[in-house]
Amino acid sequence: MVNNDEALLVTGSAGFIGFHLSKKLLETGYAVVGVDNLNPYYDVKLKRARLDILKANEDFSFYELDIQDLPGLKDIFKQHRVVKICNLAAQAGVRHSLKDPFSYQRSNIEGFLNLLELAREYKVGNFVYASSSSVYGKNTKSPYSVEDRVDNPISLYAATKKANELMAHAYSHLFEIPCTGLRYFTVYGPWGRPDMALFLFADAILKKRPINVYNYGEMRRDFTYIDDIVDGTIRAIERPAPYEIFNLGNSDSVALLDFIRIIEEELGQEAEKNMMPLQPGDVPETVADIRRSRELLGFNPRTPLREGIRKFISWYRGYYGIDDL
Repeated sequence: MVNNDEALLVTGSAGFIGFHLSKKLLETGYAVVGVDNLNPYYDVKLKRARLDILKANEDFSFYELDIQDLPGLKDIFKQHRVVKICNLAAQAGVRHSLKDPFSYQRSNIEGFLNLLELAREYKVGNFVYASSSSVYGKNTKSPYSVEDRVDNPISLYAATKKANELMAHAYSHLFEIPCTGLRYFTVYGPWGRPDMALFLFADAILKKRPINVYNYGEMRRDFTYIDDIVDGTIRAIERPAPYEIFNLGNSDSVALLDFIRIIEEELGQEAEKNMMPLQPGDVPETVADIRRSRELLGFNPRTPLREGIRKFISWYRGYYGIDDL
């Protein structure tokens, strides 16, 4: 049975950003079709808990499906009138790409191509996808601008994200598909991924375990709160363009040790720190030039770092029931 109501397809809808994006889209009146393969890269129970919240909305339809499965994706397009796609499904993680490179090839390349083909076949009105700040690789110019050359990735993950941008450009040119890539910068917040710094640090400190501090603390990151990322993503979804790339970051580089200090202050506990060398695939600093995103999207990140960390910790304590620790 075909659903003739217009819908927006969000892949990776059980993921951190995909969950928050889907939730906000539903709250603002969109019908959302979610796709996620619920892979075990991190705790599947966390993904299912996010999905339980989304499934409470009658305008959300969910399919447990891998984007490598082209016939399965086609069935979804036959059942729903998908008018826009936001592809957030990908094998995530810079360090994991050194351990399991083929999972990145399958999801981030083959799966991405499947979605571009469906966008072409069904004449989708906008194709928005997650790129990454990691594409800047060995770029030493700061802040990172979308006008910089990004030909020096230092991880396979980054290389696949750069490949996505090139593939989208080709399809946009050949088939007149509006395509917008979003280079996300270190996203954090409630329901975050367990492999990300804030989650790892808060979890270890609360459980009185040491934390690993890479590059001996000489790291800086452009931490961007999830609500600001979702706002920028929706602005891109609602602004089809022939081909665009945007940085979505906070445009403020924060020292890693300052980041840890705020977490310690908010938890009321000091961390035991293992000072470690820079890891393969990591870069010492990221910071986004968001002038173009401000100008064309009206993107304006508003969440102070301490406030965002406080909201994450509040969620973490509640979700894991560890207020007494």
